[in-house]
Amino acid sequence: MTHAIIHIDGDAFFASCEQARNPALKGRPVITGKERGIASSMSYEAKRKGVTRGMRLFEILRACPDAVILPSDYELYSIISQRFMTIVRRYTSVVEEYGIDECFADLTGMDKPLGLSCEEIGRRIQADLIRELDCSFSVGLAPTKVLAKVGSKWEKPNGFTVIEERTIPRFLRELPIESVWGIGGQTAGLLHRHGIFTALDFMNAREGWVRDTLTKPFVEIWHELNGQAALAIDCEEKRPQGSIQKVKTFTPPSDKRDHIFSQLSRNIENACIRARRHGLAAREVTFFLRTQDFRHFGVRAQLSRATAFPNKMINVLEGMIDELFHSRNLYRATGVVLSKLTDEASAQLDLFGDHLGIEKMTRLYNSVDTLDQKFGKHTVFVGSSFKTENTPQFAGVRADRPWREGHLLQGETIRQHIGIPIFSPT
Repeated sequence: MTHAIIHIDGDAFFASCEQARNPALKGRPVITGKERGIASSMSYEAKRKGVTRGMRLFEILRACPDAVILPSDYELYSIISQRFMTIVRRYTSVVEEYGIDECFADLTGMDKPLGLSCEEIGRRIQADLIRELDCSFSVGLAPTKVLAKVGSKWEKPNGFTVIEERTIPRFLRELPIESVWGIGGQTAGLLHRHGIFTALDFMNAREGWVRDTLTKPFVEIWHELNGQAALAIDCEEKRPQGSIQKVKTFTPPSDKRDHIFSQLSRNIENACIRARRHGLAAREVTFFLRTQDFRHFGVRAQLSRATAFPNKMINVLEGMIDELFHSRNLYRATGVVLSKLTDEASAQLDLFGDHLGIEKMTRLYNSVDTLDQKFGKHTVFVGSSFKTENTPQFAGVRADRPWREGHLLQGETIRQHIGIPIFSPT
C-alpha cells in the first residue's frame, strides 16, 4: 500500500463497556439507555434477538424477555474511550479521534521503526485493546480513510479486514452507495437517478462526470474509493462549528417555574463548560422548552460581550423566563444554544468593560474546570442549578443510577471510580 490507514470501531461500545465493568454480563443481552426509556446501545446478543436502537422499554422486553437494561454511564464510556485512544497512540502519533468509539490512524512508514508489517501493527493494536479494555473492536486496514471504514464494518464483531488496491472491487461490488461513509440520502438519490447503486458503480464512474455532477467532498470520496488518498488524518481536537447545544429531558414532566429555571441553568453551565474546553465564547444565546406534547417555545438574546461564563447568561435568562415559561404547560425538556462563537482569547471587551471583574471570573472558572476534571463535572456549580443537582432527572423505573455511582469506596468520587482494572486479566 502507498498509504496504510486503519479505522478502529468499537463493537456495541456502550454495552461492551458495561460488560467489561461487570463480566457477569458477558454473553447476555445488554441494553443501555434505561434513563431515556429507549435503547441507545445494545450488545450483539441483544441485536440477535431483535433489539434495535430507539426501541422503547416495553418493546425491548417483548422481543427479549431476558434483557439486562441499564442506565447509561457516559463518564465510564468517556474514560474507556480515552484509554482506547492512548493505546492506539503507542504505535503512531497520527490519530484522528472521530468519535467516542472510533478513530482513524495512519500507519504509513511505521513498519520499519517497529519491525512489523502494517497488518501486524494493526493486529497488535486490536489485541492490546481487547486485552486491556476487555471490549471488542473491529478494524479495517486500507490505502484510504473511506476504504478503511468499509473494512471495519465488513466483519463485526471483532473483525480485522485488509483491503488492498487489487481487492477493492471485491469489497465494493455489493456495497450500497448510501452505505459509503459521507454519502447521505439526497446524494444517493441523485446517484440512483444516474444508474449508480453500488460503491463499485461509483468507483467506476468517469472522473470528469463526477467532477461535473458532484461537489468537491464527493469527488474526494470517489478518489478514496479508487485507492487514492484524498482525505488527511485530522489530529486536531474537533471544535464546535457554529453553535453549541445542550438539551436535558426529564420525567415526570413539570409545570413548576423554579424547576424549569434550574434545568435551564444546568444547560447553560454544561454549554459553557464545553465552550471553555474549546477556547470559545458566545455572543448569542437561545433558550427553549419542549412540552409534553412536543411543542417548542424559545427566546433568543444578544449578549453585550462574548462570554463562556454562565453567570451573565443566567442573568439574561432571569429577565426572559416569564416570556418563555407558561404555567399552563407541562414541560418535558429544556435546552440552550450558544451561537455566534468566537475565540475566547480574542473576545472584545465593551469600551468600559470591567477588566478586573473579567480577570477574576477567568481565574474562578479555571479553578472550577480543574476541580471538575479531577473530581467530575459539576463538583462546583452555580446556586440556580441547585434544585436540578439535588433532584433525580428521572422517576420510576427510569430513575436507576449507573452501578458505579452506588459502589464508591470511602473518600472516592464518581469520576475516580471506574469499576474496571486498567489491565484486564487474561
